[in-house]
Amino acid sequence: MKSFLKLILPLFLLNACVKKEEGTNTTWQVVQDEILTPQCANCHMSGTAIMKQSGLDLSKGNAYGAMVAVSPKNISAKEDGLVIVSNEGGLKGLGKSFLWEKINAYDREHYLENHPDYGQMMPPGESFLTDGQLQFVRAWIEARAPEEGIVADEELLADSNRYVSRAFKPLNPPENGFQLHLGPFEVQPNFEREFFHYTDTKLSEDVYVNRIQIEMRPGSHHFIMYSFEKDTKTGELPVFGVDRELRDPDGAIHTPTFLTIFNHQFFGGTQWPRLDYKMPPGVALRLPSKFGLDQNTHYVNRTDSVMIGEVFSNIHTINKSDVQHVAELFSMSHMNFSLPPKKITTLTRTFNVSKRIKIGQVFSQAHEKMTEFVVKISGGSRAGEIIYWTDDWAHPPILQFDPLIELNPGEGLTLIATYDNPTDKTVTFGFLSTDEMMILFGWYYQ
Repeated sequence: MKSFLKLILPLFLLNACVKKEEGTNTTWQVVQDEILTPQCANCHMSGTAIMKQSGLDLSKGNAYGAMVAVSPKNISAKEDGLVIVSNEGGLKGLGKSFLWEKINAYDREHYLENHPDYGQMMPPGESFLTDGQLQFVRAWIEARAPEEGIVADEELLADSNRYVSRAFKPLNPPENGFQLHLGPFEVQPNFEREFFHYTDTKLSEDVYVNRIQIEMRPGSHHFIMYSFEKDTKTGELPVFGVDRELRDPDGAIHTPTFLTIFNHQFFGGTQWPRLDYKMPPGVALRLPSKFGLDQNTHYVNRTDSVMIGEVFSNIHTINKSDVQHVAELFSMSHMNFSLPPKKITTLTRTFNVSKRIKIGQVFSQAHEKMTEFVVKISGGSRAGEIIYWTDDWAHPPILQFDPLIELNPGEGLTLIATYDNPTDKTVTFGFLSTDEMMILFGWYYQ
């Protein structure tokens, strides 16, 4: 009798477990429905440039086969022996999973410092997964990432805590190139301070830049570096070393500062507290020695205390002989619009090109009423293809394309931005966070 019980007990327990789990989702289904679909599939969907670049279609029905035991398209990660999601299990499987490297916000400093060629962390910007989502994915990977069965407790997802970026830390100067330092400076309570500071780069000849690092104290809305249009006259340039406020203490635009903007040539910038951006091998931006760099910082202080702002920027240079393609910077901007009060408004603007170009990078610029910013290809065989999507106005993703996006004359990019204006006032283009913008920055070469 005891022997009989020993034989049937495991079967009994197994049957009991099956009945208990009947009607519940598998762990993989939860990963798909609660994490991948809402957090990732907006960009990683069939036919988009982001999907083609990464090789990842994370839409339902496709994601599992695209990830588990599949080599990543990222060359550095592939050379390091990673797969997108390993099914080896345990800590070894976790350590060999490129997905875990990309989403593990708590190891962000290691990621940024030791794996800069892995691309940006995911989800992009500062919209990290919650602690519960991270632990749920970790449990799934450590259990060999099965497609069937329950290997993680859904109660983990109840933990809504989220990683907060580390404290500001000054950058070490680059080995080749130069460093800019702005501040420390004060931002008064309940005030938005935006100013420009024209800095002498002391260049005796044009240089070629293939990497830009930026580190900012908390509270920044954006930081941008500008050169000037090549036909800008000396008398139209600002004075070196002087802070030029965009707004007077009463909030009104300071006209002399505003007028200098019309000669600006975008050079680099970010809305992230930290940026370490590398151009592809053989591609560089040309920084003319004729001009300095006009540093533009915008801090938003919604507290009752004085805020301290500060920015470090490293400009890394390479030899001209190592440059195969000189990249040009662009900004596509729609400024003539109005957003009616108490309404959701979608704006669409298409920018066509007159010559054959290859685009390597894009990122958006908008303010707090923006709920979605989409960029599609206009014209040609890829017409209508989504190449950029974000719902994060404060930290929009900076996307680098590999392969680059090729546009022929008459083709272009269509910007589609949606705004929710809950106020009683019509909102137009402007520089305050309570105003709005619709800008796409990026670089290309012919």
